[in-house]
Amino acid sequence: MIYRRKMYRVSPRIIDDFNVHFNQTLLPTQLKYGSRLVGRWMKEEADGEVEVFAIWEYDSFEEYERIESLVRGDAAHVKRVQDWYGKWGGRENLKEHFYHIDQDFIDSTVT
Repeated sequence: MIYRRKMYRVSPRIIDDFNVHFNQTLLPTQLKYGSRLVGRWMKEEADGEVEVFAIWEYDSFEEYERIESLVRGDAAHVKRVQDWYGKWGGRENLKEHFYHIDQDFIDSTVT
């Protein structure tokens, strides 16, 4: 089992719409192809930015890569994501609302 931690630091201006986008667009497609969401959380930072992070569980790194390939190859999903970018003036304009996006893989210490 492996776990992926996906992290965002975003503007409070976009957070409500980003959460709707996650729940209505991103999450259903991930689940459709076999991703398992452990949880997704957010907290406001002292500087006014919002930190959002999710933990995903996969059977293996190869399974993660297979699922991500299917998600990226889902034309209807890609169109929904592109449409969401368009609401905010295009992907380039989102850089003024998404300050940092990162992911890593973490290991469980529970036996």
